[in-house]
Amino acid sequence: MAGLSVRLLGPLTVIRAGATLQLPASRKLRALFAYLALAPHAVGRIRLCELLWDVPNDPRGELRWCLSKLRGVLDEPDRRRIETPGDTIALDLKGVSVDAIDIASAAAKGIETLDLQRLQALSGLFVGDFLDGLEIDRSPHFNSWLIAQRRRFSSWHAAILEHLVSKLPTDADEMSTHLEKWVELAPFDGRAHVALLTRLAQRGQIAACEEHLASAAQLFASEDLDFEPVRDAWRTIRSERPTATLWARPALVPVVPQAEIRLPDSGVAASCKASLAVMPFVEGAAIGGPSRGGLADGLTHDIITRLAKLRDFFVIARGSVFALAEKNISPEDAGRRLNVDYVATGTVRSQASRVMVSVELVEVRTARIVWAETFERKPDDIFAILDDIGNSIVSSISAEIEMVERNRAMLKAPNSLNAWEAYHRGLWHMYRFTRTENEQARHFFGMALKLDPTFARAYAGLSFTHWQNAFQRWGDRDRESALAFEAAGQSLLVDDHNPAAHWAMGRALWLRGEQDGSLIELERAVDLSPNFALGHYALSFVHSQSGDPNAAIGSSDHSRHLSPFDPLLFGMLGARAMAHVRLGQFDEAAEWALKAAARPNAHAIILAIAAHCLALAARLDEARTFAAAIRKTLPNYCADDFIGTFRFEPDAEAMFRQGAKRIGLG
Repeated sequence: MAGLSVRLLGPLTVIRAGATLQLPASRKLRALFAYLALAPHAVGRIRLCELLWDVPNDPRGELRWCLSKLRGVLDEPDRRRIETPGDTIALDLKGVSVDAIDIASAAAKGIETLDLQRLQALSGLFVGDFLDGLEIDRSPHFNSWLIAQRRRFSSWHAAILEHLVSKLPTDADEMSTHLEKWVELAPFDGRAHVALLTRLAQRGQIAACEEHLASAAQLFASEDLDFEPVRDAWRTIRSERPTATLWARPALVPVVPQAEIRLPDSGVAASCKASLAVMPFVEGAAIGGPSRGGLADGLTHDIITRLAKLRDFFVIARGSVFALAEKNISPEDAGRRLNVDYVATGTVRSQASRVMVSVELVEVRTARIVWAETFERKPDDIFAILDDIGNSIVSSISAEIEMVERNRAMLKAPNSLNAWEAYHRGLWHMYRFTRTENEQARHFFGMALKLDPTFARAYAGLSFTHWQNAFQRWGDRDRESALAFEAAGQSLLVDDHNPAAHWAMGRALWLRGEQDGSLIELERAVDLSPNFALGHYALSFVHSQSGDPNAAIGSSDHSRHLSPFDPLLFGMLGARAMAHVRLGQFDEAAEWALKAAARPNAHAIILAIAAHCLALAARLDEARTFAAAIRKTLPNYCADDFIGTFRFEPDAEAMFRQGAKRIGLG
């Protein structure tokens, strides 16, 4: 079977040893084969029957007939390609070349990472639409899946072409063909139009440029889209011709140096916030295709509002996304029209026994799925359930975008960073929790503020680095506390409605011993954005020492529910451990402290929490192991250092000192 290959782009084709195999004429058989080929795991027979057969005659019998015919085409004496574990069906395509799988795999790894040769090879696979001509009457579930796949592969094709033409030599013969196809696939992507105009201008075809400009302007106007960025780019091309080009070429390509032209979009703005469109979720009905309205619209409105309150990135207003959805614009196309970095889509299914919400977050430029999740709950209280699911969706989207932006910023040269990228570079270093990395974080937050003095979150990040210097005793505590307070104040002056600004101020006030003021600011942070996980964690941190220990436990749990993979997860767990100590629950404290210390970025103070909690739980051998680990880096560490780090009430201080004496830290 080494010579077997499958083509899903264009008409479904199966080739063995260079010869095209004759598949049975049944459209449902071909659809079944294609669906199984792309399925990441075995599919239940019930699901396949629902997908392809809408009549009650004998769908399982028809399914068995299709499988027998497929076995006749695919199986060989020494290998069976159709697998039927339990009541499921899977297609074994190991060692088989499948064009669609090759493209999906490349997209998952990152189209932007591919070299020219690989991009050219992938581009050559697009010989037609996905499963061209394979629509099936009265099979709405399959047709919905087919439409979604066609949109996805079209988006990947456009992304591949964008990166391909950026790497090709300027005079490559195939350049024009690729550019025209890119414009065809993404007619509302301004970059595609500017790239084509640049190419035509380089070849002296000014009349063709003017003709294309007029046609594109009319197209944009028909959809009420802003065409001025493309016009501005064309004016620049005209003024710099013939040396203008859209991209800076790779160093290995021997071309004449050319001026760089970029669309005036988010990529060149001062702070360059990431942008997101949340497309209206759809109701997935048990019979028929998805529809709009009801619970789905309400959940979409709620998610957009909550994401906007985080003020992490630019969120497209509800009116714009709902207007595009009314025109049946695909999410990927909507993302390009709105010129955003990310698009979130979702489906809500409500049945008698459960509510399911499926969500995807896609990076528009590469059509890469950044995050996907399905939330399933019993419908005891539908509105409470949707509120809980909405919390998880908002927090996950925010965390995933932040992670992608942090990692992207780390791959860029430091002197090329804009304010948004410098801020995320700072976050990357900040979450390492060492003195050296903290200084690097402070440097990049400072860089972000030089580029954009109105960047509230960068001031909050700067405050955090000074807070760490004070908390970890990496600098003079009084001086660093004052600097943390000053930076938090600047953050509030810039944006008093930013939850991160109030979070920074709440932490800075805690350093100064102003607990009441600290709690007021932290409560304000979570009032402004109930999904701000760090605000809930900071409340847990303060309450765990000298406030309400039960409130500390509740806030710790909520912060972890909102952000279960947070870089500060060790702190959330550690705060809960200290709250249990104050409640006299030493065994519980020890277990939570161990979880905190097990986090990979847990620092010495977290290890100290574990040592003291284990000692109070009479788990002395484990406690001494942690104490020894601390003294490897801090030889003189003792109870006074631990107590001086926090602001415990007298009874809590007495308990921790008792634990320290048991393990030689007294």
